Amino acid sequence: MTGMRMAAPLLALRQGYSAAMVGVLLALFALTQVFLALPSGRYADKHGLKRPVMLSVLASSLGGILASVWPVFPVLCVSALLCGGATGVAIIALQRHVGRLSRDVHEMRLSYSWLAIGPAASNFIGPLAAGLLIDASGFPAAFALLAVLPWLAWFAVRHEAPTPDAESVSTNASQRAWDLLAEPGFRRLLIVNWFLSASWDLHTFVVPLLGHERGISASAIGAILGGFALCAALIRMVLPWLAKHWLEWQVITLAMLLTSVLLALYPLAHAAWAMGMMSALLGLSLGSVQPMVMSSLHQLLPPDRQGEGLGLRLMLINASSVAMPMLFGSLGAWLGVAAVFWCGSATVGAGSRLAWQMKTNRH
Repeated sequence: MTGMRMAAPLLALRQGYSAAMVGVLLALFALTQVFLALPSGRYADKHGLKRPVMLSVLASSLGGILASVWPVFPVLCVSALLCGGATGVAIIALQRHVGRLSRDVHEMRLSYSWLAIGPAASNFIGPLAAGLLIDASGFPAAFALLAVLPWLAWFAVRHEAPTPDAESVSTNASQRAWDLLAEPGFRRLLIVNWFLSASWDLHTFVVPLLGHERGISASAIGAILGGFALCAALIRMVLPWLAKHWLEWQVITLAMLLTSVLLALYPLAHAAWAMGMMSALLGLSLGSVQPMVMSSLHQLLPPDRQGEGLGLRLMLINASSVAMPMLFGSLGAWLGVAAVFWCGSATVGAGSRLAWQMKTNRH
């Protein structure tokens, strides 16, 4: 999915589509996840890990094949829907499975820390591999490779034993989840999480636009995005040590301030190596946030409401990922790519005050 998310917009740009249309294309990667989040959770509760993963592999692989055979904009949109939705379904099934394998809270925290490295690693492998193959053999070959990658996921889980049956899920869970917004601390956490998620989406969306505008090759753009993901993975490997010395609100506040500064400076980096350096620093900043947000969420909510809180957070983040690329595309077409970075910098910088106020959330 991450490789498709880099290659499909780049192909659309080379075919002459506007930044606004590219924003619509990127938004489709998150659209199906908005509507599939709760049904996917119920499906995973009923069928476990392997059936949702197999369906996800089939859908994602089909998306890559379609883009390889018919590399035109309408088909790219269908591929985005397939790959994005498949990834959301697989992640929910995997998160549920890992949680049920954990024997205690300490093991669960350790498991989820390792699990957070997976998406960051895929953000490195997918764009870099796609960029290299685009420059070497063209877009159809890159999409064909991306169609093969999901089968590695099935190879990894095909012999996984099922976990014990889950407890029955309340039929009105989706309605009760919205009641959690009445909790001020949780509401503040969701807003902060949205600021940082939007910054991540901004970087993913605008870097291909900026690179295309400056004539940077596809492999270099893939390397820039890959460096971001690699640093996001590296910082997560040292987070257990960091968590012993820093509180969640301190890490999140620092990350927001650093992100604001880097977004402001990013358009001033014209060379590919300079963009890569900015990208790496942003990866360190934004990569440190998700585990801290998850930890804060578990401290804010009672144990019997944490699953609902996680589901609500996922729905809101994916809804943002649908809307924000279209907003970024419109701003980019109207004000220019640099202005999108500066607007993002001002927004996340202003939001850092909410992160500072999270120190009052601790119990």
